[in-house]
Amino acid sequence: MNRFQEIKPALRRDEALMEANRCLMCYDAPCIRACPTHIDVPGFIKKISTDNLRGSAKTILDANIFGGSCARVCPTEELCEGACVLHDLHEKPIKIGQLQRYATDWLMIKGDMPFSPGPDQGKTVAIIGAGPAGVACAAELRRIGYSTVVFDAAPQPGGLNTYGVAEYKMTPDFALAEIAWIEQLGINIRRSTVVGRDVTLADLERDYAAVFIAVGLGEVPALGLPGEDLPGVMEAIDFIARLKMDRENLTVPRRVAVIGGGNTAIDCVTQAVRLGADEVTLVYRRGAAAMTAYDHEIHLAKQDGVRFVYEAMPVRIEGSSRATGLTCQKAALGLPDVSGRQSLEAVPGSHFTIEADLIIRSTGQGPVALLRELPGIATVGRKIKADPTTFQTSNPKYFAAGDVVSGGQEVVNAVANGKIAARSIHTFLSTAKELVNG
Repeated sequence: MNRFQEIKPALRRDEALMEANRCLMCYDAPCIRACPTHIDVPGFIKKISTDNLRGSAKTILDANIFGGSCARVCPTEELCEGACVLHDLHEKPIKIGQLQRYATDWLMIKGDMPFSPGPDQGKTVAIIGAGPAGVACAAELRRIGYSTVVFDAAPQPGGLNTYGVAEYKMTPDFALAEIAWIEQLGINIRRSTVVGRDVTLADLERDYAAVFIAVGLGEVPALGLPGEDLPGVMEAIDFIARLKMDRENLTVPRRVAVIGGGNTAIDCVTQAVRLGADEVTLVYRRGAAAMTAYDHEIHLAKQDGVRFVYEAMPVRIEGSSRATGLTCQKAALGLPDVSGRQSLEAVPGSHFTIEADLIIRSTGQGPVALLRELPGIATVGRKIKADPTTFQTSNPKYFAAGDVVSGGQEVVNAVANGKIAARSIHTFLSTAKELVNG
């Protein structure tokens, strides 16, 4: 049995046709409004029902160039499928994500790129980061007619699609194949190129008409616990990246504990189970209702046998030569803090220890180092401040989107915002050109 098999497998032709013909083809489709990239869902499903797969895929990809990966990783239960009107009829919603995959996979397997670069605008835009936001911005700029150069620090492009998405949702092979397919538009991706080391921001300012920042977030910061530097303690993003890029050589011990309550924490516990751990525990300092992970993700983890320990504040890592356990203290809700959220207070005399040989921090990513070097760009904590409608920063030549602005959203949000940013860059450069010529 393949423990990493996809939880939403590809549909066969007969399954796709049957599912497509269930769609009511709503005129004012709520599924379109629920999609951050506003894919014409009834339109692409109608084309599947008539076996027009190229037309269906083109409809999807015109709105979302990452339609293939979003078909796999989007929380469709919360977005398009969650808005399906069949819920009101007490029927199962249309399998929109799997139908989207059916059409886009068909096109990508053929290697067909239905779009082409627009008329040459005579300018080149630099993009920092080859994740979904950066590549979506580059693709949209190419379709408008700009040349683009994407700088990425990693050996392989794709950002969290390649390195950070749970294996049973999307494999690195597919993520890289999708990027290679998008590169047909003429996108130039410079791999293993660190901005600030291999190329400076001054270089980008001098050589490019505009700069788009899509660097995502950094590593999960240390919690400051005694024993946190012991072998057997690691952070979530590194754990998932190792699994995705070198799974054959990654083993987990029998007992694993994950600290956190978001979707990445859920990915870690479910991945640990699939790697063969016998006892997997998720430790969260608040109650179940406060978890930010999606309900369907939590349900999956519980189905996998993950134990959830709520209202537990980690206080130290046990062990001498390596980690052997996580000691916590029961937490109680206190007075509201400045944000209005109730603070947590440790309950005296309530210490307990969870035995674990691998402890994973999944308590939110910190900022990337590049933020300290950005010229005249306002930041707040780990994020860049950008106009919510144009994604232009306080330095007008720089635009930014994706997790470095949002603080962490879905792939589809990064794609949507990268595309909007591309159009804003075009408006900015066109206006500048008119002022010069005027």
